[in-house]
Amino acid sequence: MFERAGNGWQLAQQSWRVLKLDKELLLFPLISGIACMFVMASFAVPLWMSGYVGDVADGNEEGISQMQQIVGYVVLFAYYFVNYFVIVFFNSALIACAIIRFKGGNPTLMDGFSAACSRLPQIIGWALVAATVGLILKVIESRSEKVGAIIASVLGMGWAAVTYFVVPVIVVESVGPIDAAKRSFQVLKTTWGEALVANFGIGIVVFLASLAGILPIVGGVVALGAGMTALGIAAIVLGVVALLTVSLISSAMNSIIIGALYLYAAEGTVPEQFDDDLFKRAFAHK
Repeated sequence: MFERAGNGWQLAQQSWRVLKLDKELLLFPLISGIACMFVMASFAVPLWMSGYVGDVADGNEEGISQMQQIVGYVVLFAYYFVNYFVIVFFNSALIACAIIRFKGGNPTLMDGFSAACSRLPQIIGWALVAATVGLILKVIESRSEKVGAIIASVLGMGWAAVTYFVVPVIVVESVGPIDAAKRSFQVLKTTWGEALVANFGIGIVVFLASLAGILPIVGGVVALGAGMTALGIAAIVLGVVALLTVSLISSAMNSIIIGALYLYAAEGTVPEQFDDDLFKRAFAHK
């Protein structure tokens, strides 16, 4: 267990070195995050103005007609679809750039966007599948507050694990959503241990780095309570910026590791930016 945790830490460090070579890759999660906020606003504002969200929030679900519920689920599905499309599109662009770097190239932002655009049919197909699964899980959760939430949570974690490598599969192999999910599961069976500890390694880094954002926010709240308004606001803004920066970096590092794990599992080759002995010692490659 300790050896695997050490492997996860080393993988996180090596993905950070890759990111330093191509700092522009941070733009992909940044644009993706901004786009997702616009998507959320474009769906939330009309729903709020319709009163549907207010009724649900107030627990007045009995006052919602069956037609309103159907419309609500249709809108929710549309939101899931657009949101998943945005996320997968920019993740595809980032992973495409990472794979170019792994194979000795020098990727540009246009390389990433071109790769993602060339996979638009596959990305749209996967967004439809992901949105459908997301809606089903939401329906299960809504049927029972406690049992439904537990079942939806377990199924959601399983789905997330099985589809862990879907994006690199789409980018490299250009297959449809069903074949991508099957291929992702095959790759996962080879690398599940390292996929887990890599996330654990990044999680440690993110937790430690997040303290740089959490502490100023806490200090800012204390300062506001003490009447030091200007200092409190400045500290809170600094903390929020730090947390956003950590989020962008961790998202990019995670995509880089997913790309590296996929290449090793699919092709048996270790990217030159990663330690060859680490991969061959740690992975139960079949």
